[in-house]
Amino acid sequence: MEAWLAQLIHDLLAALALPQVGLVAVFIITFVSATLLPLGSEPAVFLVAKADPGMFWAVIAVATVGNTLGGITSWWVGYGAERAVEAVQHREPPNPRALAWLKRFGPRACVLSWLPIVGDPLCAVAGWLRLPFWPCVGWMALGKGLRFICFTAALLWLVPESWMSWMQ
Repeated sequence: MEAWLAQLIHDLLAALALPQVGLVAVFIITFVSATLLPLGSEPAVFLVAKADPGMFWAVIAVATVGNTLGGITSWWVGYGAERAVEAVQHREPPNPRALAWLKRFGPRACVLSWLPIVGDPLCAVAGWLRLPFWPCVGWMALGKGLRFICFTAALLWLVPESWMSWMQ
């Protein structure tokens, strides 16, 4: 059983190492993980970058684009939800402290969209508040790109080769 599992993991990583498969997988996983669905994208980004270190910047770029597009999707979901609520209620929604904080910082708050748990809803709330679209996208991309660069580079540098022997 253990040998079978090791072979399965090896075959999966070999498939992810192929540029045409690995980058598509990274894009899909990072896109979905940036919506309100609970999914982490860092393992996929790390494994593809580890399998082929020469693709580091391509993996980072694809991950950033996929994750930013997922954040944009959340922004539009928030925007549409706000319009639907407004059409039904014909009044302004309640404005708790979190909404006030987001209004105060504006699109710059979207740089925090990379944070676990609060990052994805942050994009949706930015859409709900009708914060300017393109500045929100720029700040999202900056935060998400820096996160992928820092985390992936740190993992590539810090994870000992002996821990990755199962990839061979």
